[in-house]
Amino acid sequence: MKFVKYGSLGIISIVVLAGLGIPLSPSPQGWLEFPIIPGLEDKARNLFFHVPMAWTSVLAFLVSTYFGFRYLRTKEIDYDLKSVSAAGLGLLFCILATVTGALWARFNWGSFWNWDPRQTSIFILLLIYGAYFALRSAIESEEKRASLSAVYSIIGGLTAPFFIFVMPRMMAGLHPGAKGDPSGKGPLFEAKMLAPNMRVLFYLSLIGFTLLFIWMLQMRIRTARLDYESSLEQS
Repeated sequence: MKFVKYGSLGIISIVVLAGLGIPLSPSPQGWLEFPIIPGLEDKARNLFFHVPMAWTSVLAFLVSTYFGFRYLRTKEIDYDLKSVSAAGLGLLFCILATVTGALWARFNWGSFWNWDPRQTSIFILLLIYGAYFALRSAIESEEKRASLSAVYSIIGGLTAPFFIFVMPRMMAGLHPGAKGDPSGKGPLFEAKMLAPNMRVLFYLSLIGFTLLFIWMLQMRIRTARLDYESSLEQS
């Protein structure tokens, strides 16, 4: 627990300091200078935050799906608590990815929202998991709520990779990596377009945000268990 906590905070601190502090240069002379990416310039720094947040949201939704499946098999309420905890964090990181993406769009494309395929797909994910929590709040029966939530989380989790990684690649759009974009072949972007020092920092950011999710999930599950035990005592 402590390793995950301090590891995530340490790595993300390094990413923030290096990602925002290392200067850009048209002719980098070493690892303490980032090359200027044509068309992105300073905005390329957002890669260290926006993409890892999107990755973490998908990871969280898949974890929620796994625990939802486990609940349907065992009917143990603890799996429902784990599933909803992961879904909540997935929604949080999905919102953060949407916000950082909108800021990027404002400076790259002139407005915060352009209904680009990737913006549309992440908006659909927000609607899906917003409806998930609306469903939970509308059902009073604990067992029925957990069962329906588990089924919903499985369906939602299976759609998350499609909306993030597949659909935007099938349609032409403004986002790097869209159909017809010659500069990017990857589902989010082409990592090879980054210089070696930028790739190291990017992958370090992925690790840091993953560890942050694990730490936050552990804390959220503990809180959910306490809330559940408190509700049993009151009833």
